[in-house]
Amino acid sequence: MPATTLDRTGQTVTIGDTVRVLSVTTDRDMDEDQLEMFMDMVGSRCEVERIDDDGAAWVAVWWNGDEGTITTLVGLDPDQMEKVAG
Repeated sequence: MPATTLDRTGQTVTIGDTVRVLSVTTDRDMDEDQLEMFMDMVGSRCEVERIDDDGAAWVAVWWNGDEGTITTLVGLDPDQMEKVAG
């Protein structure tokens, strides 16, 4: 049985579903560039790559930077995402 979690409206979210990022949790030790990348994720539509044992849905955003492609990976709690109709 695949791992599932819920979004902010109570819809079931599974691996492969698309969600809209509503908010992210940041770390106060992040540098300014990292913080900007995380905050720019808000509003993005991302595919759920995995769901951990705590029910967080992990999504990634790919960025083209000066040093090549950069990936930002974040775990979203149910209140931080909304499932997008396929």
